[in-house]
Amino acid sequence: MDAITTVPSRRRFLGLAGAALLWPGIGRAAAGSAIEGRAFGTGWRVDGPAGAGLDRLRPGLDALFAGIDREMSPWRPDSALSRFNAAPAGDHPAGDEMLAVTAAALALARDSGGAFDPTVGPLVARWGFGPIAGAARPDWSGLRAGGGRIGKARDGVTLDLCGIAKGRALDRAAALAATAGHDGLLLDIGGELRALGRHPSGRAWQVAVESPHPLQAPAAVLRLEPGQAVATSGVRAQSYRLGGRTYGHIIDPATGAPADGGLLSVTVLAADAMTADGWATALFAAGAGAGPALARRRRIAALFLVDGGAAAPRPVLTGAMTDAVL
Repeated sequence: MDAITTVPSRRRFLGLAGAALLWPGIGRAAAGSAIEGRAFGTGWRVDGPAGAGLDRLRPGLDALFAGIDREMSPWRPDSALSRFNAAPAGDHPAGDEMLAVTAAALALARDSGGAFDPTVGPLVARWGFGPIAGAARPDWSGLRAGGGRIGKARDGVTLDLCGIAKGRALDRAAALAATAGHDGLLLDIGGELRALGRHPSGRAWQVAVESPHPLQAPAAVLRLEPGQAVATSGVRAQSYRLGGRTYGHIIDPATGAPADGGLLSVTVLAADAMTADGWATALFAAGAGAGPALARRRRIAALFLVDGGAAAPRPVLTGAMTDAVL
């Protein structure tokens, strides 16, 4: 997924080292105080009121992010995910967090008609964006999760949670901050944002959707109500150009190649960051034609920026996104 700026900043996931990464997406308006750090190969930041004591959150956030990385990073050979990918067919024990994220990924695969597919890791690697080796043919129906185990139907089936786990990390970070008694925060991991309460001024948080084209004004400014999250997927996040064509990191499972459906970016607004993260990936993979239709069927609040050639990108809005645009 790509980024979002709190008017104006950033995006990325579990250690995509070496990719051509910009921080597209969404920008943030300054609050009174902030803390920031590094996790998952990208930056994180928490903005809040002056004197909120945000530094007290840092140890808990660092531990939270380190635990998620140990469990779900495909870049770590010692992660639980990498051990599962190297294992043979059958059911394998998994921790509660990885089970929950895997179950959510499989539900999204079903609801999106396979546009989101957590078994595309080997194809992502084939196109130069990831480390997962295994069967090249994506088939999310070959995975199952439940009863304390994650299973694979055959050898070589792999699991890739990069399209959804960063959003889960953001949700858990927001829950940690809320439990610690904080309010009026905006949390950002690599350009995916979640509001915890309202801006310190009393209004809703406002975030700017970055244009896919460098040096252009933001494509839109969104209202982010308390509890809401926003994520963007697009070609600016991780991509390269070859032979006059841009190849991005989001794979279309139907073709086995980088999505090339005329879209420049998709921004999704949702009640939690994991949902926003996953659907932004799914809708971008679906393309400029099928993506908006899928979003309307599933009542997803989305902003699609469609390639207009020499003209400015053409916006297509679905669901409640119409009300969120300022």
